Amino acid sequence: MWLLLKRCGIDPAPRRASLTWQQFLAAQAEGILACDLFHAETVLLQRLYVLFVLEVSTRRVHILGVTANPTGEPVAQQARTLLMDLADRIEQFRFLVRDRDATFTDTFDAIFASEGIRILRTPVRAPRANAFAERWIGTVRRELLDRMLILGQRHLENVLAGYLAHYNQHRPHRALGQAPPLGAVPEPDPAASERVVRLDRLGGLIHEYAQAA
Repeated sequence: MWLLLKRCGIDPAPRRASLTWQQFLAAQAEGILACDLFHAETVLLQRLYVLFVLEVSTRRVHILGVTANPTGEPVAQQARTLLMDLADRIEQFRFLVRDRDATFTDTFDAIFASEGIRILRTPVRAPRANAFAERWIGTVRRELLDRMLILGQRHLENVLAGYLAHYNQHRPHRALGQAPPLGAVPEPDPAASERVVRLDRLGGLIHEYAQAA
């Protein structure tokens, strides 16, 4: 191929001058939010959809809502609720990565744009472009949804809330030096007159450990 191009007088392709997508995510991680939808099936074969947003730098996850019919206006309202929750930290975020799902309407984008957050839409059929969100979907499936029978929407909301508390506050993350998204959990003091107890979440599906007097 190189000889053929040379014979035709075609120069080699120029070196890439701009950042790759991976380099951009690494450089701008503190200012990036990633959002996506995933679905869960109930025992009665009802499909429920979960909308979430992940803070790329800390891996902290916010679940915005669970619904059987994700449409533009409810999703936009959930976006407004998220911005209210992030009110004291909203200025640190500059980008929102999302796919091209029709659920994310112009209104949804305008809500984030009103806070100076630029929408970055991933290419068509390129889930790796939103890898942080896709990885979390895989995690919540392996550690929760593949191990439980979901009875309905309220049940799904409750178990996700319990799992989210575990994920954000206690679950170690390799990219964070084995700390959870909300910060390192203090190590038990072996010299202290306290004992370590196991705390069961979601009926014992998940175990956590803490000091007890």
